[in-house]
Amino acid sequence: MIGPRSAAAGVLAALLAAGGCSPPPPGHPSAAPVSAPAAASPSVPAIPTAAASAVPSASGTAAPSASGTAVSPAPAPPGFAHIYLVILENKEYGSIVGSAAAPYLNSLAARYALATDMHAVTHPSEPNYIALVSGGTQGVSDDGVYNLGARSLFDQVEAAGRTWRVYAQGYPGACSTTAFTGPVADGPGQPGVYARKHNPAISFTSISGSPSRCAGITGLAGFSPAAADLELIIPNEANDMHSASVATGDAFLAAFLPSILDSAAFRAGSLLIVTFDEGDTNAGGGGHIATFLATPGTAPGTRLGEAATHYSVLRTIEDAWGMPALGAAAQAAPLPVAP
Repeated sequence: MIGPRSAAAGVLAALLAAGGCSPPPPGHPSAAPVSAPAAASPSVPAIPTAAASAVPSASGTAAPSASGTAVSPAPAPPGFAHIYLVILENKEYGSIVGSAAAPYLNSLAARYALATDMHAVTHPSEPNYIALVSGGTQGVSDDGVYNLGARSLFDQVEAAGRTWRVYAQGYPGACSTTAFTGPVADGPGQPGVYARKHNPAISFTSISGSPSRCAGITGLAGFSPAAADLELIIPNEANDMHSASVATGDAFLAAFLPSILDSAAFRAGSLLIVTFDEGDTNAGGGGHIATFLATPGTAPGTRLGEAATHYSVLRTIEDAWGMPALGAAAQAAPLPVAP
């Protein structure tokens, strides 16, 4: 790993990964429905290598590196009590890190860890969300309405005997598959538009077609840091910086994230990841994005310098809970975070 790290943080090996949203303006016309085939093949871009990178296989046995040389598997990551994943929108790394408009996010980087070489998979938004939870874009290349039959992180979590919850700000509930709603007020921050394209769970038919499963998708006002093992937080289009300023999104995080970081559930040995769907360049496929990681044991000011993408985030969650890697996550090493 490049850059300093907590003595407790030397948990995992260097990262391999390959790593976007240009949504319609907030007039919110409903996108035309498009059904992707259930067995659509993941779109997996080439994976840039980091120097001396080791790529553990899903089984934990030695796996070939990008050069084809067999390497020893990395140590298993901590089995976090809870994992919280917050996804923001459309900002390049340099628009966030060091920006006076984002004092709260920069305070997170000072207090916890910042991944400095993280890239989104592609452009626009939706394929990045799908890749993050399924290991591939599943044939999605735009911000349309898709109904996918692929296996997802939500399936894995349930199969592992764990629970998940998606808190999508402004989500109307009742298994709604509408493309846009709002703007509405829902929890902290500014009222804003809910966009289906930013809520990956509802794009999988195994969830959208099951009332008992899609009941795991709710609005944000009832958020509880102890409600589920995996909690995915999707702010509305104002608070995620999509249709509002960096300062608006930063203020939302300042109001919301203490409900996680100050909780007993987080202190019990949990992981918070705050990332972006894409940047505004084509670097790495979908732009260079800032990603912040926090655990109770993270040393202040930790910097994670290995190359990473959304597949690295997925692999981190999968490895933490002993789940097999989906799609391109099998070629990505987990993010090296301390318990």
